[in-house]
Amino acid sequence: MGTFLALLPLVTVLFASFKTAQEYATTSPLAIPSHLFTYWENYIIAWRKARMTLAFRNSFFIIVFTLLGSILTGTMIAYVIQRFDFRGRLLLRNVFLLANLIPGVTMQVGTYKIMSNLHMVNSIPGLIILYTGTDIIAIYIFLQYFDSIPRSLDDAAIIDGCSYIKIFFKILLPLMKPAIVTVMILKGVSSYKEFYMANLYLQTRTKYVTISTSLYTFTGEYGNQYNYICAGVIITILPALVLFLFLQKYIYNGIANGAVKE
Repeated sequence: MGTFLALLPLVTVLFASFKTAQEYATTSPLAIPSHLFTYWENYIIAWRKARMTLAFRNSFFIIVFTLLGSILTGTMIAYVIQRFDFRGRLLLRNVFLLANLIPGVTMQVGTYKIMSNLHMVNSIPGLIILYTGTDIIAIYIFLQYFDSIPRSLDDAAIIDGCSYIKIFFKILLPLMKPAIVTVMILKGVSSYKEFYMANLYLQTRTKYVTISTSLYTFTGEYGNQYNYICAGVIITILPALVLFLFLQKYIYNGIANGAVKE
């Protein structure tokens, strides 16, 4: 029953993506299209008008650099907080937790003003910085995993003459693979589907369209073209579905070993 309820919205979207505008307006959402898997006009129009090629390219660029930034900054921050004793260490850790409890939308006025003064509105690098800088969950995942790595490894490396930078990159970072996989999954999915900031900060739609904002092409003041929107939704789901099928083993292992590591 649970599986049926979970798949029902996806089935209705799939059916709608193969209906003409007239058929969509005159039939039930669960009515099987008259040309199921044979009427591809909606997909062609959705791909062209929504500039899906550009959207996928921009989204891929954003996700890759967001993941690199989140992993590097998250692991470095967690390393400093967990491995070094300094005044305000516990306060800093609690401040990160407090920041995660504050809804991001409540800080968007101030954030937008800062980004505007830095001339980073309407730019992909600006959006990447925002995605990277708001990932508190990644820091706590790395903190949790650092807790499971004994400090004796650090001490032995220091005795052998390693610097803290070498300890981080040569010893600790390779041991963080399960946690890194977890962060890549969570951050990759959230960046792929994120709409609010992409819509707010990328204002030139002809150039800076992403997967999440591309379907906005088919909405308007006088109505929405849901058959094209549903076709676009199916197109955006397919890459994530293919990646999941090929990487599900690593996804399950990464979440199990990285998110709940003791």
